[in-house]
Amino acid sequence: MNQPPAPLSARRRLAVVVVAVLVLAGGSLGYVLHARDRDGAQQAVADASFTLSAPGLYFRDTATGRVARRPLGTPGPRAAGGPSCERFYAAGGTALCLRRLAGLPVRTQALVLDRRLREVRRVTVPGIPNRARVSPSGRLLAWTAFAVGDSYATSGFSTRTSVLDLRTGYLIKSIEGIPLTVDGSRYHAPDVNFWGVTFADDDRFYATVSTRGHTFLVAGDLKTWSARALRRNVECPSLSPDGTRVAFKKRVTSGPDAPWRLYVLELSTLREHPLAEPQSVDDQAAWLPDGRVAYALPAHSGRPAGIWSVPADGTGAPELLAAGATSPSPVG
Repeated sequence: MNQPPAPLSARRRLAVVVVAVLVLAGGSLGYVLHARDRDGAQQAVADASFTLSAPGLYFRDTATGRVARRPLGTPGPRAAGGPSCERFYAAGGTALCLRRLAGLPVRTQALVLDRRLREVRRVTVPGIPNRARVSPSGRLLAWTAFAVGDSYATSGFSTRTSVLDLRTGYLIKSIEGIPLTVDGSRYHAPDVNFWGVTFADDDRFYATVSTRGHTFLVAGDLKTWSARALRRNVECPSLSPDGTRVAFKKRVTSGPDAPWRLYVLELSTLREHPLAEPQSVDDQAAWLPDGRVAYALPAHSGRPAGIWSVPADGTGAPELLAAGATSPSPVG
């Protein structure tokens, strides 16, 4: 027997439901297409003419999200066309490009690039891109991702620092398992976090360790698989080209919102001095060939956002190197 036609009100309700489903489906499709477009933009590779062969200060252009370059030492035009990265660093003919992948859970993609900035390997790890470094030879790479939260000021944050050896292809997914010595004794704690690696060579490195509310500068050795704390209140170290000094950021007051100031530490004496940058710096500085250090700052007190520099001896005044830029990486 044929069913009687539905009442008009029921038909209207059915029509509303169908329209709503179509709208939601269209919205979902739009989101998917947007995510694909965003992923495609993030996968942008370097232009064929943009390589590491040209010396200069390489950096991430915040307007485009891609790596650009300007001359070292003297002002000059900005060359564009590098890969799309959130963090970038290069040395020894090798570059490391960190990207945040779309979707959940949050993941970081570490891309290893050759001198022509073409991909030779990729690694995906949990977390948000944070720090990137390459050893002077280009054979070792280290990166840090925030596993929880998105800031050092966030209570309970956790980091994961990985090291990749291009000589063997071996990946250390997390260096937190390295035996750590503090004040002459083997140290154990569940909250140990490593970040901000800087390489002395293809075995030795410096990094930050945090535990129980304190931060330390540690000296590590991959060959002997050991690390020891050298000094408290040191974060994001950057080793000078001659291996004698470390530029770092230091908490100058207490509290989660306390500012950091740039300092330089003499490794032979463990004496430190402040640099002439008055603003809080949340970055891992990079050493320039002329004895200055470069670092990224947001816009503040009338100063534009970008990469700034100051002399490493504590004299002088901040100088803007590249507006609208982050991730400074000098390539000689």
